Amino acid sequence: MRHLLIAIIATLLSCTGAFAQEGAIQPVLQNHQAAIVKSSRKTIAPAIDAIASSGVPQAQQVLEVWAAKNMWMRKSDGVFFIAQKAEDKTYRLTDFDTGQTIDGVLKADLKQIKPNSGIRAMIGTALVRFQLMDADKDKRQDALTSIERDPEAAHLAPLRASIDAEPDSGLKAQKQRLERLLTIGYDEDTQARVDAILEMSGDLGVDVRATLNPLMTTTRAVSAGDVPQGLNIAQVLVPGKEDFDTDAAYELLVKENLAAPRLSSGEMRAILAEHIDGGSIAGVPVAQMNSLENRSKAYASLAADGKVPPLVTNETIQAALATHVFYDVYSEPSAEVTDASQKALNDISVNVGMNQALDLTLDALSLASIYFLAAIGLAITFGVMGVINMAHGEFIMMGAYTGYVVQQIIPDHTISIIVAIPLAFAVTFAAGVAMERLVIRWLYNRPLETLLATFGISIALQQLAKNIFGTQARPLTAPGWLDGAWAINDVVSISYIRIAIFILAFIFLGVFLFIMKRTRLGLETRAVTQNPRMASSMGINKDKVNMLTFGLGSGIAGIAGVAIGLFAKVTSELGSDYIVQSFMTVVVGGVGNIWGTLAGATMIGFLQKGIEWLNPSNTLAAQTYMIIFIIIFIQFRPRGIVALKGRAAGD
Repeated sequence: MRHLLIAIIATLLSCTGAFAQEGAIQPVLQNHQAAIVKSSRKTIAPAIDAIASSGVPQAQQVLEVWAAKNMWMRKSDGVFFIAQKAEDKTYRLTDFDTGQTIDGVLKADLKQIKPNSGIRAMIGTALVRFQLMDADKDKRQDALTSIERDPEAAHLAPLRASIDAEPDSGLKAQKQRLERLLTIGYDEDTQARVDAILEMSGDLGVDVRATLNPLMTTTRAVSAGDVPQGLNIAQVLVPGKEDFDTDAAYELLVKENLAAPRLSSGEMRAILAEHIDGGSIAGVPVAQMNSLENRSKAYASLAADGKVPPLVTNETIQAALATHVFYDVYSEPSAEVTDASQKALNDISVNVGMNQALDLTLDALSLASIYFLAAIGLAITFGVMGVINMAHGEFIMMGAYTGYVVQQIIPDHTISIIVAIPLAFAVTFAAGVAMERLVIRWLYNRPLETLLATFGISIALQQLAKNIFGTQARPLTAPGWLDGAWAINDVVSISYIRIAIFILAFIFLGVFLFIMKRTRLGLETRAVTQNPRMASSMGINKDKVNMLTFGLGSGIAGIAGVAIGLFAKVTSELGSDYIVQSFMTVVVGGVGNIWGTLAGATMIGFLQKGIEWLNPSNTLAAQTYMIIFIIIFIQFRPRGIVALKGRAAGD
């Protein structure tokens, strides 16, 4: 009976001990105490794995404290603690399991665990499984960023385990994409890798190409006889064909110690000098060693006597190449994976090419909208009225400076732009009216004098802007909601400012058509333009119409200046950058036709972007080629893309 009672008590005590151990991390640390204290990268992996897979809630804290070098061991009993230095130079110890603290411990009684960089990297990898399922969204995002920056095979399993439990849809999609990429690179199942590659085929993400490209890396190798079995061969090379010449092939043999190296001229001279005997070398006088033939003859004699290595001749090289096979071998051993990767990269290449064409088209449309916006005012003053206004660019510049001044008064960029657009129209409209009344009205039907007068005005306006605002570029800042770009994918994107200008250009196209087709001013403008005398006899004040029309064209140029100033440097020379393109747009499109101006802007925009794409390193050459093309174009179609018909065309 007494023995039975003792057995019951022992069983209860063991159960109590087991319950005490359950949920504790300290026993795990004690089991691997020697490895933890030694801190060797070669032996630490089992300890880290044991902690990470223990299932104890304190495991994450232990790993984080260990990596931060804040884990200490008490020498007396080998127990591990979190240690913090106190003010009296002693240490406060915190137990990992209970959280209890012990104050006043001397440093001499402790040993700090200092993991090196290699061990910290291993701990970081182990922490990923905890961070991926952390309650804090930011920590989960940081873990994904860390994996993307430095992926490893060990990340795949914890990443997969965290996907189903991920509550955030955005992070879940990111995890799923990252899991596919890690599967391609590290999964042990070949079919799973192939399936993942096919799933990502055609994807435009840079990360996909960064994952697939390493699988296609090759190493050039050589073997005697046939190609070795069991290798994933990319291609068999034939010396002397394509990009693999015989010199490169023989150098590869020499590198692999499969052939004797060729002697340079200097090396041959040095060897021959070592064998001078009585003023000759192998029977050839030293005085005759100034020719390659005699040097080769002497060297061949020495080689025949076994005094020097045999000379490598063309016949020797050809014989060596004939007995060896050259090939490129993939670093990836699985042919199924490399075949799938090659197909995926080909699909991606086609997709990238199509999207680059789309991106180029968007850039061309964006540039065309800028040219159209800059030229729409000139389409009125030059295209409709026939006035060659060389100061049109300066009205664009005045509009940009008006926006800058408004932003100095109104700090809110959105409100300032809303105020600047009508104000720029008013300022440049007034300037255009004043210019028309003081100068232009005296010069109608005198194009040369008009050109000279407006050219002088443009110089004066530029100098006036320099005197007021200085020569440095002034900032015209876009609203915050126009920052950044609309990224359709990793290849195609367009800035929000360009989109806004594109929309603004079409708004002004609609405004112009409404004014010219649906308002009295437009009707009178068309009448005065087509037949001034008949319009006057019908009671139309042609002087007033000319004044308002010129002011309208100048005002639209001012609004264009605000839009252009959002992405270009606002200086006194701003208008000079667009005056040539504006005239080309109006002339190429067809003078006097707004649809022609739109067509001209589109053609010039596409032409310039196309030339820049062919020659991206020289934008000045693109401008030159564009002007040459336009000169040739005008020779064959002098009235432009959309020519006027009827009586207006004759005028």
